[in-house]
Amino acid sequence: MPVPQKTGPVKTKLLLTRKSLELFIYFPLGTHAQRSQKAPAAKTTKTASKKKDEEDGTDAGEGGDEWSQGKTLIKPPDQLDLSEAELKEEITRILTANNPHAPQNIVRYSFKERSFKQISSVDQMAVHFVLEGNLLHQDSDEARRQRAKQGLPEAVVEVKTEKEKPDASATGGDDGGDSEETGEAKPSKGKPKKEQKLTNQFNYSERASQTLNNPLRERGCQTEPPPRSNFSSTANQWEIYDVYVEELQKQEKNKEKQKAAPSKKEEDRARKKMMMMETQSDDITKVAKVAKIIERMVNQNTFDDIAQDFKYFEDASDEFREQEGTLLPLWKFQYEKAKRLSVTALCWNQSYQDLFAVGLGSYDFTKQGRGMLVFYSLKNSTFPEYIYPTNSGIMCLDIQERLPYLVAVGFYDGCVAVYNLKEDSVLPVYKSTAKAGKHTDPVWQVRWQKDDMDNNHNFFSVSSDGRVVSWTLVKNELVFTDIIKLALEGAIPEGLEGVQQPTIACGTSFDFHKQIDYLFLVGTEEGKIHKCSKAYSSQFLETYEGHNMAVDAVRWNVFHSKVFISCSSDWTVRIWDHTIKTPMFTFDLNAAVGDVAWSPYSSTVFAAVTTDGKVHIFDLSVNKYEAICRQPVVAKKKTKLTHIEFNPVHPIVIVGDDRGFVTSLKLSPNLRKKPKEKKGQELPKGPEVEVAKMEKLLSLLREPEPNP
Repeated sequence: MPVPQKTGPVKTKLLLTRKSLELFIYFPLGTHAQRSQKAPAAKTTKTASKKKDEEDGTDAGEGGDEWSQGKTLIKPPDQLDLSEAELKEEITRILTANNPHAPQNIVRYSFKERSFKQISSVDQMAVHFVLEGNLLHQDSDEARRQRAKQGLPEAVVEVKTEKEKPDASATGGDDGGDSEETGEAKPSKGKPKKEQKLTNQFNYSERASQTLNNPLRERGCQTEPPPRSNFSSTANQWEIYDVYVEELQKQEKNKEKQKAAPSKKEEDRARKKMMMMETQSDDITKVAKVAKIIERMVNQNTFDDIAQDFKYFEDASDEFREQEGTLLPLWKFQYEKAKRLSVTALCWNQSYQDLFAVGLGSYDFTKQGRGMLVFYSLKNSTFPEYIYPTNSGIMCLDIQERLPYLVAVGFYDGCVAVYNLKEDSVLPVYKSTAKAGKHTDPVWQVRWQKDDMDNNHNFFSVSSDGRVVSWTLVKNELVFTDIIKLALEGAIPEGLEGVQQPTIACGTSFDFHKQIDYLFLVGTEEGKIHKCSKAYSSQFLETYEGHNMAVDAVRWNVFHSKVFISCSSDWTVRIWDHTIKTPMFTFDLNAAVGDVAWSPYSSTVFAAVTTDGKVHIFDLSVNKYEAICRQPVVAKKKTKLTHIEFNPVHPIVIVGDDRGFVTSLKLSPNLRKKPKEKKGQELPKGPEVEVAKMEKLLSLLREPEPNP
């Protein structure tokens, strides 16, 4: 039995499932019995269906009578059987005009709020295809000119268009009449059968939705009107005349000044000479040099026992100690205004061996403030020779070897500066600024290098921002050049924009090779040491992994070209051969190591200072496992030693601590032991002997090369 159908408007439901798409069509045709009863009255309803088709705008075409008969429901064999609830379920799809690829995080600068704000309205239009057409209207002047140029007559085009229209209308009318009368299309003789357009047998309901238009917003800001002032005055001929006269007088005075310019220079020179004479005649300047000499004499008399120990004392007890040595405390240098500052840098003057520079600042980032650069002399331990106060704490410094009056300084705020001891001013003669490539993090090391091709002085700096920068002194400014940028994976190549930047490595120390000018080492906060070249800014030549914490100092050996030393906060001091990636020697000092330094007289002697207040002296030629001297040199237990430096000539070292004190210590004979001369034999002297001494130690540790 066919299922009875409800009469009424046709409804179409699209039910979407994962496997198939089912289409159920309900027709208002009644039951099969009703259709059989209405068969005789088909002719009478034919005209009504015609009118309905005409109203709907459809053609009956072939097989129009078949729609008046009953239809059976045909299911494909692979169709999914759904329950009644699933069939009744309506799936609604809503189409929006939002572009899924439109950016949602566009920001613009708001001048009203003086900050960047995110834009609320985003352009959602996406253009998929654009084609610029080249069609011309047939009645336009340009179309006529083209037809005339190509030789096409206008009448031919018009006739064709006219002929096509009646043919189309005629054929359409005949076909329509035949289909209306018979309901079947009769093929015309000599013409191919035209496919009839099937009518849509179920009602199609179109649903549309209108997108929400965002309300327009107007943004505006109102500025305060500029201040205004009303003034009024009367002008007459006399006032106008007086103004012109004053202007003429000014012009004449300017001309006289220009003519008298050379004479004014001579007057200035004469004034300067008078000033020089007056200053020379001043009592203080007359006795300034003499007073300094007398002050040194008084101090040497006061501390005569220390001066005698410095010059002549040799610890006799060293004869009874075969390998161990001692340190004799000498002068203690202190400046009253620098009590609460730490010693952050030490450097001896290579030309004046009794003069050394001290940088004062703080290693505690929560207590950053002022700093100070002072110069002491061994001839006067009570007061500095030069004092330069600074606004930021000093973290490092270096003195030029050939020009001992030039001092390069690195600050905690990322600036570098150059001081000239010949200048009377306490301000630096050169200083980097934010425009001139200033570091963004503290500068941990500076080193002078040889002059460039144009004989300009230059020095290098390393900072926690991962940059190694070359600074050149050109006229009155510092010109910077980035040598290398440190990264955890490797050096950052320049010019790659848009690529995800690697994590920056923080540089903490560096040192340049003594013989090979382009080679230098960089210690990082992660404990790695990178061997770099000035010529290669995109990669490291080698990376040495041995320390577990920040590398506080790294230094090349003074004599041996392959050996360098490093110290770290992980309590260790390591000695490396730069051709081997593993350390040759490792010494654990039981406390964080602040600084390490090679001795200038032996290739196997070095010194280190630790945070527990002790100085450690090693001589690898005497003992390869332990220090030959381990001595505390501070009065208070909580005092930490920060830096140590050997004097280039005298057998003394200077040690700085975190309370602003600098202590000088004399090495006992065992700490600077030289091989004994045999009778009748002269021992060779010079750097070759020191190189051979270090090479002998390294040969014991190196793996033997396999024979070919």
